[in-house]
Amino acid sequence: MRPKAPPDYPDDPIPEPVHRGRGALSNETSRFDSEKRIRTTDGWETGGRETGGQEGGSASEATDDDDVPPPLRTTLTRDATRTILARNSSPDIPFDRSINPYRGCEHGCIYCFARPTHAYLGLSPGLDFETKILFKPDAAALLTAELASPKYRPDVIAMGTNTDPYQPVERELKITRQILRVLSDFNNPVGIVTKNHMVTRDIDILGDMAKRNLAEVFVSVTTLDKDLARTMEPRASAPHRRLEAIRALAGAGVPVGVMTSPMIPGLNDHEMESILEAASDAGATRAGFIVLRLPLEIKELFEEWLRQHRPDRAERVLSLIRQVRGGALYQAEFGKRMRGEGPIADLLASRFAVAVKRLGLNKQRYRLDTARFRVPEAARTALVDARRDARQLKLF
Repeated sequence: MRPKAPPDYPDDPIPEPVHRGRGALSNETSRFDSEKRIRTTDGWETGGRETGGQEGGSASEATDDDDVPPPLRTTLTRDATRTILARNSSPDIPFDRSINPYRGCEHGCIYCFARPTHAYLGLSPGLDFETKILFKPDAAALLTAELASPKYRPDVIAMGTNTDPYQPVERELKITRQILRVLSDFNNPVGIVTKNHMVTRDIDILGDMAKRNLAEVFVSVTTLDKDLARTMEPRASAPHRRLEAIRALAGAGVPVGVMTSPMIPGLNDHEMESILEAASDAGATRAGFIVLRLPLEIKELFEEWLRQHRPDRAERVLSLIRQVRGGALYQAEFGKRMRGEGPIADLLASRFAVAVKRLGLNKQRYRLDTARFRVPEAARTALVDARRDARQLKLF
C-alpha cells in the first residue's frame, strides 16, 4: 500500500495558475477521454512558488517574478472540414443554418455555451477552448460549392451563433470577410452576432449588402463595467468599443441591434436598462436578451471563475441562478433554456419589455430578402467543370 504522501509530493495535483488575458481558470480533460490530466509540480519551487516552468530553472535562480506564469499562446490548427453550413432544427432558434469559421474562441468569455463543443475534439472546454483554435481556410470555397448546388434553397445564414466570427485571429486570417464576399456575390442574406469592434472592418461589404436588404448585425453587450468585462470576456472588445461599432454600423445604413446577453442574476442583470439605453443612443433599433446558460462543463468553469473574481457575491449569484433554473444550475428544455422560469425570470422579461417599449426598440422586424438569390455565372461554370472532372476520374 502506498504511504500517504507529503503535501509537496510530485504527483499531487496543483491548481492551474491564473493566466492574464484568459477567462477560464482550469483545463480539465475532455469528458470523452478515459484518461485524466493532472497538473503537478516538478519540485523546483521557492517559498511555495513555482519557477514559472522556465527550462533550466533552479531554486537559486528564482526571482520576484517567478510566480507569474508565461502567457498562454494561441495555437491555430487547420480544420479539414468538407462542409461549411451547419443545420439545426431547434424550435427556439430563429434560423436553420449557420456558419462557424472557427472552432474555439479566443475571446475567452467564461460563460460561452460553445465551450463544451471542444470536448468532442479531445480538448478541454476550459483553457484549450480559448487557446487552441481550429480555423477553416477553405470556408469560402466550400460555401461557394454549397450555394451553387441545385439542392440549395436560399435563406438567412447566421454567423456568430456558436463562436465569434470576429475573434482576434480573424484580423490576420480574414476568413469571415471571404465568406461575406461569397454571400454578397450570391445575394444570400446574412445575420451576424458579435462582440468585437472588428465587424466595422467589413462595413464596405455589409453596407452594400444592407442596401439590398441582405444584412443585419447584432452586437452583444453584456456589461458597461470595464472591470467586469475585462475578467468575464478578457479578449472581446471593451464595452465602449462595442457601442462604437453599433454607431458605425448604423451610420453606414446596416440594420443593427443589441443583445444584452447573457443576463446573470445578481451579477449584471441590474445593467439591462442601461445597456439598452446606451445601445439605442448609439443607433440600435432592435434588442434581445438571453438568461445565462450553463450546460455541461460550463457550470464548473463559471462557478470556479465566480469564486475567484467575485467571491463576495458568489453564493448569492449561484442561488439566484438556481431560482431561475428550477433549483438546478441549468435547464436544457426548449422554451426554458433561453429565458429560464419562475419569478426572477419573469421579472427580467418584464423589465426588458418595458425598456424596449420605452426606447422604441423592436418596432420593426427586418425581413431580409431571399428572393434576390442567384448563382453567379462563374460559380455555375465551376460547378459544371467539377462534376465533369469527377465523372472523368471514375473512368480510371
